Amino acid sequence: MLRVVLDTNVVVSALLSPNGNPAKILDLVTDKKLNIYYSSEILSEYIDVLNRPHFNFNDKNRSDFIQNIQKFGILVTPPLSDIPLPDEDDRCFYDIANFYEAILVTGNMKHYPVKSFIVTPTEFLLFVNT
Repeated sequence: MLRVVLDTNVVVSALLSPNGNPAKILDLVTDKKLNIYYSSEILSEYIDVLNRPHFNFNDKNRSDFIQNIQKFGILVTPPLSDIPLPDEDDRCFYDIANFYEAILVTGNMKHYPVKSFIVTPTEFLLFVNT
């Protein structure tokens, strides 16, 4: 089964647009067609961002998402890499994908080095649907 790491921007997009590509990826996770990998740091970031008032997510959607990550996801603690990243806050996503040979799905490609395992939601769906 494919391993995936979801950048926070993908999660936000999925909750804002339930019919978009990021939401389709979340559906694959809850349908047990993907293994989602996360760390306690990533879970904390998801919670922090989803609770920001300007997104106006309802409590049930936020709670359901976090519960699904904990239910269907695989909690890991990867070793820290020393690869330079434009934003150190993204290291937790990169390190999990790199160490556990997972695909990192992000809407912010510029935040990461060019690597074959880092893709956009559209690229990811093209890959899994071929």
